[in-house]
Amino acid sequence: MAQVILAPINLDSDELLKEIIPTLEKISPFKFKIEKFNIDISEAYSIERGQYHSTKILKIINDNLKSDSSKVLGIVKNDLFIPVLTYVFGEAQLNGRCSLISLFRLHEEFYSGKSNYELLKQRTVKEILHELGHNFGLIHCKDWECVMHSSSSIEEVDIKGISYCESCFINIKMNLKVSNV
Repeated sequence: MAQVILAPINLDSDELLKEIIPTLEKISPFKFKIEKFNIDISEAYSIERGQYHSTKILKIINDNLKSDSSKVLGIVKNDLFIPVLTYVFGEAQLNGRCSLISLFRLHEEFYSGKSNYELLKQRTVKEILHELGHNFGLIHCKDWECVMHSSSSIEEVDIKGISYCESCFINIKMNLKVSNV
């Protein structure tokens, strides 16, 4: 089983992560542990956009990695963007060690003004598995039931499934054998 480090960055609490780890481990071939990352992401902030550039945060995470071979997924509460998009839910290095998600637009309050903690947990699981899929070599899947389906809106996050389709799951397992992670 591949080791994945969930790295809260500037989060007020890691309770959400502790609650979703059993679900993540049940539906994926990964073993998760939480390890706080005390890194400064202020240089990734864009004053013009009022958001954080996700690619710059990935570089900061990558520059602060330990030498082991674990995948590291950073979790921030800040709104993320890349220059060609208004916002992103996350970003990952394809076949790399680092990925990142933001909880900012996963909160239902952002859209309806009403809190829904169960929906937040489900959305967080989906985005974590999606970005890790990229770390393990997966590209976007055409299957709407697959967590690797691309999501450009929260409605698309909600519509897609919470786990990998059979084909994507097989590809991840093959990549795990090849890399001996």
